[in-house]
Amino acid sequence: MTMPAARTAPVPSESSTEAPSRPRELADLSVMIGGQGGDGTLTVSDLLGRYFRKRGLYVYTSRNVLSRIRGGHADASVRACRDPVAAVKSQVDVLVAFDNEAIELGKLELASHGFVIYDSTTFHSELPNSAGFPFATLVGGPLGQPIFKNTAAYGALSVLLGFDGKATREVIEERFKRRGPEALEKNLKALDIGRKAALEANGVANRYTVAEGDAHDLILTTGNQAVALGFVVGGGRFFAGYPITPATEILEYLQRYLPSFGGVVRQAEDELAAINMVIGAAYAGARVMTSTSGPGLSLMTEGIGHAGAAEIPIVVADCQRVGPSTGQPTRNEQSDLSHLANLGHGEFPRFILSPATPDDAFHLTVQALNLAEKWRLPVILLLDQALCQNTTTSVRFDLSGIEIDRGKRLTPEAAEKLVQYKGYEITEDGASAVAPPGTPGLWSEITGNEHDEWGHVSVNPLNRVRMMRKRMEKMVKAREDLPSARTFGPAKARIGFLGFGGTSGPIEEALRLLEARGTPARYLQARTLFPVPVHEIDPFLKSVDVAYVVEHNYTGQFARLIRETMPWHHAKLRSVLRFDGGTFRAPELVAAVKEAA
Repeated sequence: MTMPAARTAPVPSESSTEAPSRPRELADLSVMIGGQGGDGTLTVSDLLGRYFRKRGLYVYTSRNVLSRIRGGHADASVRACRDPVAAVKSQVDVLVAFDNEAIELGKLELASHGFVIYDSTTFHSELPNSAGFPFATLVGGPLGQPIFKNTAAYGALSVLLGFDGKATREVIEERFKRRGPEALEKNLKALDIGRKAALEANGVANRYTVAEGDAHDLILTTGNQAVALGFVVGGGRFFAGYPITPATEILEYLQRYLPSFGGVVRQAEDELAAINMVIGAAYAGARVMTSTSGPGLSLMTEGIGHAGAAEIPIVVADCQRVGPSTGQPTRNEQSDLSHLANLGHGEFPRFILSPATPDDAFHLTVQALNLAEKWRLPVILLLDQALCQNTTTSVRFDLSGIEIDRGKRLTPEAAEKLVQYKGYEITEDGASAVAPPGTPGLWSEITGNEHDEWGHVSVNPLNRVRMMRKRMEKMVKAREDLPSARTFGPAKARIGFLGFGGTSGPIEEALRLLEARGTPARYLQARTLFPVPVHEIDPFLKSVDVAYVVEHNYTGQFARLIRETMPWHHAKLRSVLRFDGGTFRAPELVAAVKEAA
């Protein structure tokens, strides 16, 4: 229930049992933080993630926020584990609630041993194993603003979970020092206030301890950060985009870092302008990319088709969210695949690549740039909201093996030796040598109309057939260049999983759970989605008795693509679908296997 007024004295309210005589060690724990938008749930999540990283644990954070600046329910969860994880845990060990709505939602997932810390400034909870602290009141007086209640809550959590005091303080210093000495000082004071309150409360201190791991040389990052860095390292030098959730961070990171490498970033007035800017820059010779999500992708569709017909190399990062229309901008889904596989009117070649981790996103962004320029066509990086925005533990990106392939680019010296220059010359592999406009001695014409080898507009039927084959056969001839699938699990397992993108973390965890129960299973993570990699999926499906295709959409779009290209495997495929905006948890996938069995 809701209490009408804040307490006058900073005394914790408690409905907790006594703390156990010995702390319960947590080697795989989940902390959920919930409240209203603006309460600082993501800040607490970030602080916890930083601390767990110091402990050498694998970290995975997720967010559930509304598409608004302030207000409305928002929650975040942090998972820390000794073993690699990239999925939300099915049960919550600790719940931090800044309002009663967070209590009502979070208690449904609370483990039997779970504990609740809540801000008792305006409400009281009767849940067992809980402690209330008037965080807003505790910090509002000494610091002048209740906004520091999130840091105080982190302080109370550090006591509950038995954090090392020095490392706890270092996290605050690392997080807030860039905001200046005043902000740092106030957050350190809020930390001490929260710790003091928890230490004085009954049943909070000495309840848990967090295990230490060995993942000390890893980083915390997101898919969006990885894509931005991959673009810079891969030689990308022109980016245009329009802010849209959940892709905006790519634009923001590149605005911050790309100019230092001689690159240009433009925030366009809309997605129509953005796609045409990158087409123009690519024609001029730059390596280019744009990023967007569902509604913006719809606006870019004609431009992407133009790039396909004109054979202009562009990369589009599509950060999927719930659709159609505005849909749910901050929720997770994988429902753009069918649109992208059949993108636009007419037919033109395109590659669709799907990373599953930040490290994968980094390397596939570099590969997308290479593929676009080598084969002169649009390349789509298909991501999803969970991969784009959720923070996770990642290996440090390896720059040593980065190679940049700009395709058949004519130097001024090579151009000078030409008898004639055909910008769309018919070649064995379909990729024509190209020189940027202004190359001395060359004349070129680029058009989205059907054209001949010189770029002249043509309606000749024979020429149409030749040019269509030149373009479309790239999808066959480029097969060896496309990212290969990855397989996990024992080769002799007769149960299979197929998935892409953000479903990979839950599937890999499900494989471990099934193995522990004596049910071995295999997983094929597709990294090229289109053209459909028949040469990889077909032998995988032949090796199993049943294959569960896991994806976040209603109609099973990936499964449908597989059935269209490999109808002989129809009977083996089982769709496991989730389309409520959330992400899969491993036990859901285990349950799907058990139910089918």
